[in-house]
Amino acid sequence: MTFDTRIDRIGTHCVKWDMMESLYGLAPDTGLAMWVADMDFAPPAPVQRVVEDMAAHGVYGYFGDDRAYLEAIGWWMQTRHGWTVPPEQILTTHGLVNGTGLCIDAFTAPGDGVVLMTPVYHAFARTIRAAGREVVECPLALVDGRYEMDFATWDAQMKGHETMLILCSPHNPGGRVWTAEELRGVADFCRRHDLILVSDEIHHDLLMPGQRHTVMANAAPEITNRLVMMTAATKTFNIAGCHTGNVIIPDPGLRKRFADRMMALGISGNAFGMRMVAAAYSPEGAAWVDSLTDYLDGNRRLFDDALNALPGIRSMPLEATYLAWVDFSGTGMTQAEVLERVEKQARIATNHGPIFGKGGETFLRFNLATPRAVVAEAAERLKRAFADLQ
Repeated sequence: MTFDTRIDRIGTHCVKWDMMESLYGLAPDTGLAMWVADMDFAPPAPVQRVVEDMAAHGVYGYFGDDRAYLEAIGWWMQTRHGWTVPPEQILTTHGLVNGTGLCIDAFTAPGDGVVLMTPVYHAFARTIRAAGREVVECPLALVDGRYEMDFATWDAQMKGHETMLILCSPHNPGGRVWTAEELRGVADFCRRHDLILVSDEIHHDLLMPGQRHTVMANAAPEITNRLVMMTAATKTFNIAGCHTGNVIIPDPGLRKRFADRMMALGISGNAFGMRMVAAAYSPEGAAWVDSLTDYLDGNRRLFDDALNALPGIRSMPLEATYLAWVDFSGTGMTQAEVLERVEKQARIATNHGPIFGKGGETFLRFNLATPRAVVAEAAERLKRAFADLQ
């Protein structure tokens, strides 16, 4: 099976396709689902094999002996990212939104400010507010169509009640791969304002050719006393449904606080997820990721060439992730007018920019992790929807 193979996900309890009609009014047989950030691809063969082996065995009891799982994580981080992760630093959560919630619960108090560099992954703000904390938005600077950090402006914003910063690295939705210098700037900002730094690096394997991700723990090892790393195989290998993420905490004191909250809430890993992760983090899985990112780069080029040829529309240069962040401000249209064309005329479901916070008002996010024929169809539909601009 290749990435060009179209897999019918309709009727499989798939959020992306089966919820599209109720949320967008788009029937899945005629609409294109380009919103939820999962892929329309099957995972690599070793992941499929381990699930089949479990089904063949037929007993689904409690998971024990996690040595192979922890060793696989350590091997992957060392091999792919040059990052040494001792197994005792790894705590397993029900995905990284759960990990985010646990960090907020363990390291902040009600009413505290939690800093986000916006626009950014929308689940962060939702989780912060649900926990009774305040979202402190530090808008990224848009410079020549690309996001940059603006520490001087952010320094002036701080009021003193902020206790945590959540970083998205690589950045979702803008697709930026932050440089080591930028990451050290984030670390310095957190030291100046006495913030716990939570670095969500779930997209760190999904790099466009020629890009290199720097792990925050490597960029600023001097801040490990305030650093929480979050990683997962789920985005990389399209196994988000297994809800398995890793919160990696170097500092023993912080790690105990986090582990105590996990214990209090009865959180532990599940057998399917931990076996799938161990299978994915392997040489065969690595080869699959290399093929995947080459394919995604082809989708990116096709989509960007089409969108950037439309007057007033610009797709932000994508360095990582499979999520195109498209600015419609140059059209002079309101968000409602843009959505009328994208969703009603082109029949494409996307994520709306405002949910990502300040700076997202004129954008839409398109998921390109789908067979190339679907990306080509989306591009043609958008060309027709905005034909009068050409």
